[in-house]
This record gives sequence, structure tokens and C-alpha cells, in this order.
Amino acid sequence: MTKVGIVVGSLRKESFSRKIAKNLVEFFPGAYETEFVEIGHLPLYNEEYDGNSPEEYNTFRKQIKGMDAILFVTPEYNRSVPGVLKNALDVASRPYGESVWDGKPAAIVSQSISNLSGFGANHHLRQSLTFLNMPVVQQPEVYLANSQDLLDDSGKFKSEDTVQFLQSFVDAFVDLIKKHNA
Repeated sequence: MTKVGIVVGSLRKESFSRKIAKNLVEFFPGAYETEFVEIGHLPLYNEEYDGNSPEEYNTFRKQIKGMDAILFVTPEYNRSVPGVLKNALDVASRPYGESVWDGKPAAIVSQSISNLSGFGANHHLRQSLTFLNMPVVQQPEVYLANSQDLLDDSGKFKSEDTVQFLQSFVDAFVDLIKKHNA
């Protein structure tokens, strides 16, 4: 069984990012187990914790280490990723040289309630993942604009075109995972 961690860059319980992620979970084949990885409880990263980490750090690092791949679903805040997501990246990449992200295939979905579609967040996250040595799905890129209009009252995608596009994205991610875990 291949384990895929789902990291949502929004803390809001009913966030569009979380709803989108819940939909995406259904697109993975049966041999893939998905697990949401919570990040809101992590204290802000402080280098002084290296060697004497809070228990939340240790538990989080262990959870990420146990994943075969990571799917990030995030909104855009001020043309970048939310601070909570950047903090999670920092926590699991430290102490320097002990990153638990290293080599894990990744995929990014960014979304926005505006027409901007989270382009800045997507590319800033890609930049960090490059440094963390995480191969990222290159195509198709997923930038979801006007996310509030994509979902019906039950939180499911309204458009079959959206479903087909995102299924092709998950398929590309599965192919990337297979290549790196072969």
C-alpha cells in the first residue's frame, strides 16, 4: 500500500482547500492510502529547538517520514503560501541535513476565491520543494480560480470537466510516485 499524505495549507475547518482535498482523495487508485496531515498545532519553528524538539515536531516528522508521497492543497495568502504551511515545511526539514521531506514525490493544488487561482502560492511552494529535494508533478499544473464556485452545497465538484481535469492530475501524480518508488 502506497501512503500519500495530504497537507492542507488552510486551518479553517470548512476551507475550500480542505473541501478540494477531500474530493481529490477519491481520485486515487485502490492501492493508495491517503491520510490528512494536520499542521495547525505545530509551534513556530525555532532553531533553538534543534536537538530538543517539542513533541509536536517529533510526531509530525515521524508522520511525514512514514509517507511515500505528499499532496499539498493550499490557498494563496498575499501572493505566497500561508505561514502555517511554510512553518510545516521548516519543521520537517530541520535540523539541517535531517529533512524528512527528502526525495518524496509531491503534487500541488493551489486555489483562490479570486481569478488569481493561487499562482503565487503554487510557485513559491514549488521553489521550497525544489530545495527540499521533492520531485513535483510538472504537468498538469493546477491553479483553481473562483474556488467558491467549483463546489456544490455538499462540497462536491459541480463540473464534470473539473473532475476530469483533476483526475488527470492525480493520474500524473500516481505516475510520478511509481517512478520514484520503483
